[in-house]
Amino acid sequence: MNQHFATHGASPGLKVSRLSNGITVTTETMPGVATATLGVWVGAGSRHERPDEGGLSHLIEHMAFKGTETRSARRIAEDIENVGGDINAATSAEGTSYTARVLGEDAGVALDVIGDILTRSVFDAGELAREKGVILQEYAAIEDTPDDVVYEAFTAAAFPDQPIGRPIIGTPQTIASFDRDAIEAYLAREYTPDRIVVAAAGAISHEAIVEAAEHHFGGMPATVAPDMVPGTYVGGEKRIQKKLEQANLVLGLPGLSFRDEGYYALHMFAQVLGGGLTSRLWHEVRETRGLAYEIQAFHWSFVDCGLFGIGAGTSGSDLAELVDVTLAATAKAARDADSVEVARAKAQVKVALLSALETPGGRIERNARQMLAWGRVIPPQEVIAKIDAVTVDDVRAAGLRLLSGAPTLAAIGPIKKLPSLEKMTGVLRAN
Repeated sequence: MNQHFATHGASPGLKVSRLSNGITVTTETMPGVATATLGVWVGAGSRHERPDEGGLSHLIEHMAFKGTETRSARRIAEDIENVGGDINAATSAEGTSYTARVLGEDAGVALDVIGDILTRSVFDAGELAREKGVILQEYAAIEDTPDDVVYEAFTAAAFPDQPIGRPIIGTPQTIASFDRDAIEAYLAREYTPDRIVVAAAGAISHEAIVEAAEHHFGGMPATVAPDMVPGTYVGGEKRIQKKLEQANLVLGLPGLSFRDEGYYALHMFAQVLGGGLTSRLWHEVRETRGLAYEIQAFHWSFVDCGLFGIGAGTSGSDLAELVDVTLAATAKAARDADSVEVARAKAQVKVALLSALETPGGRIERNARQMLAWGRVIPPQEVIAKIDAVTVDDVRAAGLRLLSGAPTLAAIGPIKKLPSLEKMTGVLRAN
């Protein structure tokens, strides 16, 4: 028997049900919207892979579109595009999503295709060989892009020898090793009902989506996935001396889980430091000194850990000055972030939050992710209240807490003038 749940404080159009095997179905009707966006979110990504499975989540996402028991790869695309829709998938460290956008009247078509690719894919050997070749080309493209390489090196240095620190795409060795048995074993182990959310928003009917979800996914056994390996921030450095026009670097410190009480304060600190054209780093590095075309501060949060970072590119001759200015600005912001900056950061975060919810795609992503993380959809006003509750002192304390952590450095290009990690640590502590 399917269960229906109350959604107190959330949108009037939001409804949540749970199939008897544990799969969650969440829908949100949006008056005045003619389209529907729907999909399936699975709480399994690269963090859930074993050492010999690096890149398998990403490969499975690709292979989902390569043929089922009833549809060829072309037929999958045709069935969506014949009704004017589009279909896509994405893999992250903690999840994988399969989504489609169509007219509201064709929501059933879209869910039929997504249900088909997730439960009846054949993983044909020929298609598998071709897709592995495509992913190897994707890997090569990343290797030829320094600003991609430096961020992969950054996460690897921050979380060494851990699933969370491995590249989502995998390595040539792991990619080449995968076969149908490996795919099916991973799916059976990780794609379990307790980790699956079917989400839809726009011009849709909750009852119709629940019925379709039951048809496609109700037969999945109610198994429970194993726990993923916890993420433990370590810190360190990776330097890649290479003949390039520009040096790319990322300097980081331990961040916070999105479950941590200090999450919003640290997010505000990232905004103050490097979150826009009025941020301290943009003003000092780009506008005042002309040391970089762009510079950003960011805070990546996961279920059990986080990573704070500052990324920029500059010439080899300006590298040392860029690092000095960045470190000084970071330490200074932790001491004297002011009320105007914090108010601006709050406004920026609110706009980003609320504007994302103005489309069906933004709604289903919010709803699915929050159901996986919290077991409920958090009303926007609850999030805004937490943002508003952050004080200037909270932001400064988050910055000072940040500075006490072990740093992480990744750099590629003409980096001979890059200071040592020990020197950078000393500058942060001294300021």
